[in-house]
Amino acid sequence: MANLGTQSRPMRVAIVGSGPSGFYAAEAVANSGLDVEVNIIEKLPVPFGLVRYGVAPDHPKLKKVTMIFHQIAEKPNVNYFGNVKVGEDVSLQELESCHDAVVFCYGAETDRQLNVPGENLPGSHTATEFVAWYNGHPDYKNATFDLSCEDVVIIGQGNVAADVCRILSKSVDELSKTDIAEHAIEALSKSKVRRIHVVGRRGAAQAKFSSRELKELEALPNCLSRAYAEEIALTTADDVELADPTNYNSVACVDAFKRMSEASDSNTDKEIEFHFLLSPTAFHGNEKLEAISFARNRLAGDAFSQAAEATDSTQEIPCGLCFRSIGYRGKPIEDAPFDERRGLVPNEKGRVICDESNPNRNLYVSGWIKRGPSGIIGTNRADSIETVETLVADLERIERNSKAKADLTLGSLLQQKRVPYVDYEHWKRIDDAELSMGKTLGKSRNKFTSVTDMLIAANSGVSQVDYDYPGQSEAY
Repeated sequence: MANLGTQSRPMRVAIVGSGPSGFYAAEAVANSGLDVEVNIIEKLPVPFGLVRYGVAPDHPKLKKVTMIFHQIAEKPNVNYFGNVKVGEDVSLQELESCHDAVVFCYGAETDRQLNVPGENLPGSHTATEFVAWYNGHPDYKNATFDLSCEDVVIIGQGNVAADVCRILSKSVDELSKTDIAEHAIEALSKSKVRRIHVVGRRGAAQAKFSSRELKELEALPNCLSRAYAEEIALTTADDVELADPTNYNSVACVDAFKRMSEASDSNTDKEIEFHFLLSPTAFHGNEKLEAISFARNRLAGDAFSQAAEATDSTQEIPCGLCFRSIGYRGKPIEDAPFDERRGLVPNEKGRVICDESNPNRNLYVSGWIKRGPSGIIGTNRADSIETVETLVADLERIERNSKAKADLTLGSLLQQKRVPYVDYEHWKRIDDAELSMGKTLGKSRNKFTSVTDMLIAANSGVSQVDYDYPGQSEAY
């Protein structure tokens, strides 16, 4: 019987990533009934991942989930290590040397590619870049987007595309009260964008918006949402899909598109046009994006498995800016198993499938990097619970395979390596500073967009030379 997870031999678990799946995994481990120590590791000084940098600033209610994350972080057996990059500041092997198990929860942070000519012309961007930019992510604060053009194309019809639509369509007065980055407000105040074309390769019945997101776009002031009757005509297979009682969201979306197709023209400053059954074939422009060519598709196949097939018909949409929102894929961590084709960590119910050359490793995975980019924030809780149930069931195996050294902790390892990490108490200083700056500006929060500024705030405004937070380095 395993001694691991008892008072005489607490189990130490590293959680790599501090987004929803990371916090939910930490909660599940902490509440497992075992004697455990959980260390959440985040590459930025600040936690919460996509809740902080992915949720749209005009959707503040979705960010209230961080109140639950705060409660998890305050548990006595949960620790936070921010500003620590796994694979750079600390290797996976080093993490294994001071933990009995490692759980990957770092999400899917890169974008899928269209793989068509001209895709990377100046003016063509991933939606991820734009979302991270207006949400103040330090890695994207210096990104630039040509908002001087009148026509923008968004390729993809999910909720991220809807977020981009709203940010481009709303007035600066509406956005300025949110936690949107100040550099984004300044750029959007000069925007000349007039028409936003939202393009999907399949039909209206297969669009991945939530019906709530579509209703929000319909209700935008001084902006007309438009669809075209000939493009939203339903196939026989569509009818079967929409008759399924579990597919109520698609029914509501199709109803919204029908309303848009019947809406009369109005004198609005901006328009959102939804286009269906179009696949991009080429991006055109000499020195920057000027237009995108599309093949017109037809749907083929049975209900719930209809595929888009190109026809000989084509269409071109002039534009000076494009955001590609066609899905995400994960990135590998050095020395960790990774499925390049699927863009995730291979696993069975959260247990990482390791290489035959080194099979006995206590590696686990949860969230998007486990299952792919699907679901909502709450989906990650059930996903993390499944992973931790697998981990607990593996207790004897974990004890047998553990490489953890009894006298080595993550904190002492980082101090030995002079990695200046941020603990949760120091994150709360950053949090307080952002809330205070936001109050001064009349907004909910004003985020730091520089890691340097975050670290100074973590030390209550003291210069980095005198920095005294837990992972102090003489370099600071």
